[in-house]
Amino acid sequence: MSSSPASAKVTAWAPMAIPIFRILWCAQMASNIGTWMQTVGAQWMLVHQPNAAALTSAVQAASLLPVLFVSLPAGVLADVLDRRRILIVLSLLMTALAGTLAALTRAGLTTPTVLLALTFLMGCGQALVNPAWQAIQPELVPRELIPAAAALNSLNVNIARAVGPALAGLIIAASGPFVVFTVNAASFAAITLAVLAWHRPVDDRTTAEHLLPALRSGTRYVRNAPGVRRILLRSALFVVPASALWALLPITASHTLHLGAGGYGLLLAALGVGAVLGALAIRPLRALAGDNTRLAVATLVFAAGTVTCALVHSTVLVALVLVPTGAGWLVNLSSLNTALQLLLPAWVRARGLALYLVVFMGGQGVGALLWGLVAGSAGLTTALLASAVLLAAGTATLPLWPMHDHPGGGLDRTITSTWPEPALDLDPDPDDGPVLVEVVYTVAPEHADAFLTAMRPVERSRRRTGAERWNLFRDAARSDHYVEVFQVPSWSEHLRQHDGRTTAADTDYLAGATTLTTEPPSVRHLLPPRR
Repeated sequence: MSSSPASAKVTAWAPMAIPIFRILWCAQMASNIGTWMQTVGAQWMLVHQPNAAALTSAVQAASLLPVLFVSLPAGVLADVLDRRRILIVLSLLMTALAGTLAALTRAGLTTPTVLLALTFLMGCGQALVNPAWQAIQPELVPRELIPAAAALNSLNVNIARAVGPALAGLIIAASGPFVVFTVNAASFAAITLAVLAWHRPVDDRTTAEHLLPALRSGTRYVRNAPGVRRILLRSALFVVPASALWALLPITASHTLHLGAGGYGLLLAALGVGAVLGALAIRPLRALAGDNTRLAVATLVFAAGTVTCALVHSTVLVALVLVPTGAGWLVNLSSLNTALQLLLPAWVRARGLALYLVVFMGGQGVGALLWGLVAGSAGLTTALLASAVLLAAGTATLPLWPMHDHPGGGLDRTITSTWPEPALDLDPDPDDGPVLVEVVYTVAPEHADAFLTAMRPVERSRRRTGAERWNLFRDAARSDHYVEVFQVPSWSEHLRQHDGRTTAADTDYLAGATTLTTEPPSVRHLLPPRR
């Protein structure tokens, strides 16, 4: 991981003192502006078509739905393969796709079907890029700067949201969508050049995980990480109803407010300006209120903006209300993303972030499609009001399903190697397995209840790092002996528990249990006999 200059203070702008973070941040800004320009151009090409509500929503759905199918395999690839190479190859592919759309539009060959098909292919490329891009961020800055880096990345996206649509509206009015598609192609080329300038540290793992075991281990980690699961739940409860505003804003601009492409771009710019203000305010807000309070207030603000778009017919008033609405979107997005970055250890970071993107961006894509259908059948106003009601209902579930608080901003996910090397007479192959591990603890009767309580987080730790099965038994012949038994799929998976998956937090959980024992635990490793 890169280290910041010694003189840099932990401020909101501290990550910008790191040169490679600054270079990649600027390239991402160019790409995000190009992406927003392309989105506005694509939607405006369809806004006057029959069934415009469904078609413009389909643009967002086509760009976001690939996340549901591609993101998790992409996260596996980003954890197993070299992330830098992945980003270079995919950026070149995205340049080619965006350039094809620009050329076809220039030639007058971009029908709605062609537009949606190319948008879908670019959505597939973006879904492949996102886990690797998200996962490299903690490699660029030290851990104490991760919240600031996450806020800057959110600021990046939302500056682009403010600038890109406004530029797109002006360019479309002057020259047509062809130019904005060309700018998008150039922005992907800028990303390629920036990633080429980054020299990633060599991965010190001796062997890479195979793809299918890596996929299973990633999903197993999330199943046994309550904090991560809660972030995914909160993301879904927010983004599915919130996607209505993003999907239906072109119809609001065209049919309700009677605006052209420039007016629609300005409405999106108002959301982007609000998001920029939210990004600038997120640091003091984090000091003033916890995650749950921020999520509740930000969601209700976003719901109020959605109601305004449904009922108000004044362009000025809608634009003014969209500014705090954009801030509410950003506060939610930044809070969820930062919490997840701090919770995930390096070995599974891309896979965990991929699942988050499946929920957040996939939920936005599914929501866009559904809300477009609702607006087409029940009307625009009904669809927007229904989404606002669901946003309020989701907020009401916070006391029941709150975000998990972690003192100090998160658990220590530094990888440790505190397991003793196993003493073996056999020489197992990496694929030998399953491996049965037995750990015997000696516990005095007066500490038995406390020991059982301390073993609960140990169970989750074992399951997160590789155990498919786990149980705790008591020795009938020695009442002070407790036997932990867990099964790992292969010898290589168990070695990764030793060297690459156990974090400082996992070590603390085990230490909390072993401090209640009267002697050091004994360990046995059992392997199937070879035939």
